[in-house]
Amino acid sequence: MLTVDGRQWKEGQSSAGIADKARALYGERYAEFLDRVQAYAYYPYAVMAKIDNFSDGEISVRFKGLSGRIDQGAGILFNLKPNGDYLTVRANCLENNIVLWKFENGKRSSVKWVRNTPTATRQWHDLKIRVNGTKVEGYLDGKLYLEHTLAQPVSGRIGLWSKADSHMYFADYTVGAGGN
Repeated sequence: MLTVDGRQWKEGQSSAGIADKARALYGERYAEFLDRVQAYAYYPYAVMAKIDNFSDGEISVRFKGLSGRIDQGAGILFNLKPNGDYLTVRANCLENNIVLWKFENGKRSSVKWVRNTPTATRQWHDLKIRVNGTKVEGYLDGKLYLEHTLAQPVSGRIGLWSKADSHMYFADYTVGAGGN
């Protein structure tokens, strides 16, 4: 098991008040507002050492959101390039959504949002991506929620991703056919 513990994130302490206000003002779309605020730009990730080039197949992980006022995000990192650009499909226990994020030239942007994905805090969930060339699918607890076609095929390193003050458990990381 791997633990991401963002509870000690110093910037997150003052930023939590902004998150609460945004939640009150914007409702379920508050996360989109917060994503434009640079105070939340803390994205810890771990890279799997044994796979240099994942291009096709499945990656899955179990996760459990323990705490986090700003975020409780668990993601699968993929398409990581030597320059630091990457993609991630992440689920969030506070927002009940799944998002495909693109990180390019140090800037994060959303590629596709899917709302109303039940992701209770303090419960184990299964997150899986399936990649076939340019097609990416995202599954939560066995249900297909996200489908997207990228401009270019996936090719790069893989791992796990989280955000801000998330305190998450990750377990049972697996990579299926086509991972090398």
